[in-house]
Amino acid sequence: MGACSLFFAILTLAALTGKLPWPMIWLYAAASLVTFVTYRIDKSAARQGSRRTPESTLHLLALMGGWPGALIAQQHLRHKSAKTSFQLVFGATVLLNCGALGLLSTQAGALRSMLSSV
Repeated sequence: MGACSLFFAILTLAALTGKLPWPMIWLYAAASLVTFVTYRIDKSAARQGSRRTPESTLHLLALMGGWPGALIAQQHLRHKSAKTSFQLVFGATVLLNCGALGLLSTQAGALRSMLSSV
């Protein structure tokens, strides 16, 4: 949970200093909540032997900004935390998401101008 807290602290600091639009914090929080709930549903399905959420869906949610919620779900629910192949792809989604956020948040990036009117 430390990484998630640190990430949201950085987002908040970036918003406070005007480097990131405030709605980004809410977008990450919403994506994280949706992702956490999706992990919980998949964990329940795994226990019951029901239809599972495809790993590609979990990775897409993480890539779209839900990785903090995924990380919390992996730790709290102990779901998908031991599968090495899943963790490798998950790590790549986190790096891609954070890299894209960093790039889009620069003066040359389009994120500030896109969301400044929101």
